[in-house]
Amino acid sequence: MSATIADQKYLSMAIDIASNNVKNSGGPFGALILAPDGRTFEGVNRVTANNDPTAHAEVVAIRAAAEQMGTFTLAGCILYTSCEPCPMCLASALWARVDRVVFAADRHDAERSGFDDAVFYDYFGPDSDRSLMPVERQLFEAEEHLQPFEIWDGLEVRTEY
Repeated sequence: MSATIADQKYLSMAIDIASNNVKNSGGPFGALILAPDGRTFEGVNRVTANNDPTAHAEVVAIRAAAEQMGTFTLAGCILYTSCEPCPMCLASALWARVDRVVFAADRHDAERSGFDDAVFYDYFGPDSDRSLMPVERQLFEAEEHLQPFEIWDGLEVRTEY
């Protein structure tokens, strides 16, 4: 798939955002959300600066766009990011209903600078034994684990998502 002139423009912006963030005690990652109306919403990696392991550039951009647009769905938006999104950021883009993700550097480029997310990509792979972080389900005999859903299902007024 060849990049469009617009893709190149917004990817260059994401790269500039990332470069400036490095100069401001942040990580070498930058992202922006392009809304259908042409507005952009930026995000930078602030993991170490804010002691927030979820403060990846893509997540920060998604949060900014959703807040400023007043919606929890970013359908119609494009996420441009200076580097290939990690699994958390990809999942965040999916949950936000972003239409498309376009990135510049890939995970191997990041690995050469000490950012090795390969173990996380592998965790979600079909051959993973999930030993990195076991996840297990605990069932309840009285089905109390279904209570929140039963309450939700009984609401007359609720915001669907």
